[in-house]
Amino acid sequence: MEELVLNLKKQIIEALNLADMTPEDIEDDAPLFGEGLGLDSIDALELIVMMEREYGIRIKDPSAGKEIFKSVNTMAEFVKANRTK
Repeated sequence: MEELVLNLKKQIIEALNLADMTPEDIEDDAPLFGEGLGLDSIDALELIVMMEREYGIRIKDPSAGKEIFKSVNTMAEFVKANRTK
């Protein structure tokens, strides 16, 4: 699970062009939106595309994204339970 969390952090940095950040800068349970990383709805779309491309996961219900993308840990749990790649 730790490896998945680290990979997700690296993929988030790459997908969102957060060049000045490292995986260590992102806390596992920190909110990705709002006060945490401060991501917005455009960033959410980028994360959805990344999840489809990297893990074969399609998020059918857009409202589910709020829970899935709450933190890196919640993303990792969702990937672990739903990955097809």
